[in-house]
Amino acid sequence: MLGIRVLCTPKNAIQIGDVLARFMSTGGSSNIGFIGLGNMGGHMANNLMKQGHKLNVYDVSSPACDALKTKGANVCSSPQDVAKNADFVITMLPNNDIVSKTYETIVKDGVSSKTIFIDSSTIDPNVAKSIQKLVTSKGARFVDAPVSGGVPGAEAATLTFMVGGTSAEYEAVKSTLECMGKRITHCGDYGMGQAAKLCNNMLLGISMIGVCETMNLAIRLGLDAKMFMDIVNSSTGRCWSSEVYNPVPGLVPTAPANKDYAGGFSTELITKDLGLASGVATASNTPIPLGSMAHQIYRTLKSRGLGNKDFSVVYDFLKNEKNN
Repeated sequence: MLGIRVLCTPKNAIQIGDVLARFMSTGGSSNIGFIGLGNMGGHMANNLMKQGHKLNVYDVSSPACDALKTKGANVCSSPQDVAKNADFVITMLPNNDIVSKTYETIVKDGVSSKTIFIDSSTIDPNVAKSIQKLVTSKGARFVDAPVSGGVPGAEAATLTFMVGGTSAEYEAVKSTLECMGKRITHCGDYGMGQAAKLCNNMLLGISMIGVCETMNLAIRLGLDAKMFMDIVNSSTGRCWSSEVYNPVPGLVPTAPANKDYAGGFSTELITKDLGLASGVATASNTPIPLGSMAHQIYRTLKSRGLGNKDFSVVYDFLKNEKNN
């Protein structure tokens, strides 16, 4: 923190310097606002409090707010209240529209020039750029910092953050993000964090379907599920979906497959992310045949009423299908 180089305009350098000065004067503790306390956000907020930060939180879900209140967070009545006197405001929200509307609400009556906004939602890179311009027009700062690692990573504070913004802004938010994650990477200018996240999630969706297909075939051929999983995880087929998040019930105790595919990363959200990936692929004239197929498969699961189930439920879906 002490050795950062400020690579921005004098005005922006003063704003970021003010945040850093306040951070150091409080012994490393910040006033942080957190909006969006779902499966990921709730754990992320909790980890910030574990590191001694003071939290003001908001979510449309009263139970989600109450859960954080019992751990010491101050529950606010609106997104605007969350941003008051905050050094950092972190948003973790479901989609483009909700993120845009939330930021429009936050900045409607103005915001402090000393606040840095960090959006960890997964949204279209162009939406992130638009929000950055909106926040900057009000005198504050904004970076996009989506995450990877799923609910287990959020709970264990081992998330990967992909940051889009200036080098100075990246350095200013890095120590805060390190309270929630293990790897903090500067991906480039505004929107580049989102670009990295969409590409990663497209690969995740494809690999999960591949693991589900493979495990289902192996079991139908008579192979023991655990034995085959161990083979995969010590062979060339090994991936996060096979090792950490295996979709077959009974194999990985912490995986949503053992809770009837409840919680985790919902089918609805992976469908949304694959749709965003499809959109940016079309805009950049990039072929993504497997990404498009994965999107269609998850759209099918969602249409079958499985949108609220974890995205590994594709295994259960395939298990009950026959090759016609």
